[in-house]
Amino acid sequence: MAEHRSMQRAALLDAARSLLSEGGTEALTFPALAERTGLARSSVYEYFRSRAAVVEELCEADFPVWAAEVEAAMADAEGPEGKIEAYVRKQLELVGDLRHRAVVAISASELDAGAREKIRAAHGGLIAMIVDALAELGHAEPRLTAMLLQGVVDAAVRRIELGAAEHPDVIVRAAVSLALDGVRAL
Repeated sequence: MAEHRSMQRAALLDAARSLLSEGGTEALTFPALAERTGLARSSVYEYFRSRAAVVEELCEADFPVWAAEVEAAMADAEGPEGKIEAYVRKQLELVGDLRHRAVVAISASELDAGAREKIRAAHGGLIAMIVDALAELGHAEPRLTAMLLQGVVDAAVRRIELGAAEHPDVIVRAAVSLALDGVRAL
């Protein structure tokens, strides 16, 4: 029975990833989850109390995997500037990844305070990855610079997701250039 419940929970999370990828947070509804998984809507409520709970669990499952990919890309890079470029570039490469959709969806306004706090902590871990590279470049305020750098990444992510007029490669190049030029100038 526990294995069956675990499989249903995994199916619900996979369906949630797909819905988020296809239509953003608006598409993530309990009726849609029920339809995708073949479960009754009442059964979906047995697993999750709200949409926010679905997104929170997706974030807990997917954010560490996503962050590990960013960390691995940084580990493969040479020097602090290479690490900064890898940090920006890898996050933007992951925009099309279903797991990334869940991470992006965490900004949904309906999340409760507990969920938002978990998400802030996860983002703090991501930002911490780049602080050392910035300190190595001699930044007096590496944590502040890291937070601002993540703001550039977040803006580029939104631009790519909006299907902006620019090709995603152009957005990636601009974000990398802005990040590198900016950290050199500070």
